Amino acid sequence: MARFTPEFLDELKARLRPSDVIGKHVKLKKRGNAWWGLSPFKPEKTPSFTVDDRRGSYHCFSTQNHGDIITFLIETQGLTFPEAVERLAADAGLTLPTESPQEAARAEKAKGLAEASAAAAKFYQAMLHRADGRTAMEYLRGREITDAQIEAFGIGFAPAGRHALKDYLLNKGFADEVLVEAGLLIKPEDGGATYDRFRNRIMFPILGTRDRVIAFGGRALDPNAKAKYLNSPETPLFHKGSVLYNFTNARAAAADDKKPLIVCEGYMDVIALWGAGIKRAVAPLGTALTEDQLALLWRSSDEPVLCFDGDSAGVNAAHRSIDRALAMLKPGKSLNFAFLPEGQDPDDLLRAEGVAAMNDVLEKARPLVDVLWSREVAARELDTPERRAALRSHLRDLVKEIADKDVRGAYGEELSQRLNAQFQPAPKQGGYSRDGYNQGGSGRGGNPFRQTGQWGGRSGQSGRSDRGMGFRFAVPARPTPGLKSPSQWVREASLVLAAINHPALLERREAAYFELDLADPGLKALLGEVLSAISTDPALDSAGLKSHLTKTGAAGTLERVTSDPQLGKHRFLRPETEIDEVEQGFRNALAHHLFESTHKQEVARSASQIFTDGDDAWKAAAAAREELINSSKPEEEGDEGDSPRRFTDALERMKQTVEKKFGR
Repeated sequence: MARFTPEFLDELKARLRPSDVIGKHVKLKKRGNAWWGLSPFKPEKTPSFTVDDRRGSYHCFSTQNHGDIITFLIETQGLTFPEAVERLAADAGLTLPTESPQEAARAEKAKGLAEASAAAAKFYQAMLHRADGRTAMEYLRGREITDAQIEAFGIGFAPAGRHALKDYLLNKGFADEVLVEAGLLIKPEDGGATYDRFRNRIMFPILGTRDRVIAFGGRALDPNAKAKYLNSPETPLFHKGSVLYNFTNARAAAADDKKPLIVCEGYMDVIALWGAGIKRAVAPLGTALTEDQLALLWRSSDEPVLCFDGDSAGVNAAHRSIDRALAMLKPGKSLNFAFLPEGQDPDDLLRAEGVAAMNDVLEKARPLVDVLWSREVAARELDTPERRAALRSHLRDLVKEIADKDVRGAYGEELSQRLNAQFQPAPKQGGYSRDGYNQGGSGRGGNPFRQTGQWGGRSGQSGRSDRGMGFRFAVPARPTPGLKSPSQWVREASLVLAAINHPALLERREAAYFELDLADPGLKALLGEVLSAISTDPALDSAGLKSHLTKTGAAGTLERVTSDPQLGKHRFLRPETEIDEVEQGFRNALAHHLFESTHKQEVARSASQIFTDGDDAWKAAAAAREELINSSKPEEEGDEGDSPRRFTDALERMKQTVEKKFGR
């Protein structure tokens, strides 16, 4: 790679006036000592962009963008720093410096390969307009390709003979081994004579930086050819997974139009769009988008539009692009997807319905999250709780692939909300079924994801965003009963503190924590922060988790939980306790909580109903209910394991009392 010293960059800037460089992209008018124009960074009607040749800089007052000519090309044309310097050096007539003799040798070799490729492109272009190229020209005319398109894309024709290009380039002084290394000739493994790689094909030059030819794509004219499209092999100039067809011209057009790049499936799509006035289209070279190609796209467009044919193959290609892009998503960097009518590609649509129909397809492009959601929902039946849980689990795994924590959190929130909307439980109108789930008005068991939704995410509630696949808990549909005694807070706090002191517990008891319904809003918020932090960083230990929580809005509740003396009595809540003992203690505490918060409410409702049957019935129910309440009072540490059993026994005795006295 070239080395750009401060001296070289100073010389480069000294040779070029900013108003000349920037004036190629922004219409400038002289006002005093400065040049003024409309901002290239945002739409506006009054000029706020100024260029000062004396200072060698520009400044945009509407966006505060500021820099020199190199920065300008990077920000407006999507170039990398080396690309911007190389382009300006060419304009200034400066030779790029090299780092070492080895680098100089590589550069010289690449120059020879590029010169051979450029000569081959000229040969192919000439052949298209000769008698040998008549069939190729007829094919292009049949596809409504004009002379302007042929010239703009350098389209040519490779004759059917095995040595047409070889003989031409050898006569031009190129060595046989150079032509092989450039991918223009094939050298047989048996040591035989070299021959042309491309034969009887329409040729599409592939350009690299500085618009030099680095490779070719060829479309076969023979319908029986083994490969309809054939690309150059990997060479020192050409790495297929790092190049996009028409990228240099398309990114300039996208910058001028202030619209995103469009990614099509093939050469002809790009050329057809160009002919229709849409000049910002590129294409991968016969493969699904690679990570390098995605990075290349995001340099020029925050949200490029991937345009796919309207068939199953196009949809599958879109899905592969999602799988490749998911881990790479960054704030503001994503993909949109435009799907054409069934059985049509851009070329077909343009010829059949015109550019308005194509623009309509592009305007209706769907964001990546939409296509991802549609794919996952359509991939499985969702008619049972188990199948919906499988969807939840799979989506959570997909979101974990996103490397950027902010984007990962945003996707968790979005998909959580979609799950809530898709599988919202019926309104709570009845009591609770025997398994503890709420019953709707129809008498059927309610949705097992409860009012918090499938992932416990927000359901239409405003507030801070979820950061870990919807791990915050929604405000319940009905008012939560107020706290009636300090023991209720202790009971709920113990469940939260267990996760704080032992984050590994969350992995073991994940489902229980996701569905945990707490009455105390402070504890609910603290648990949401805990689950969010762990989902964002699964390797977080207790110390790191507590450090994170002190910086959140739940810091006050954290301090109360970690310093409460009653909580300190329970061995399973102590940081030094082994995880197996912690899990057992959590299971007991959870059972106690569920009995207190669910079954006791059921008993209270039953007693209220019996009240109408008479004084004796009320007394019997009230006595049984009192026994039940007493059975669930906070126990000493050693009695933790007996609490659920005592509660169950009391509940059963109450039912037997009522049934015996009233025949129920």
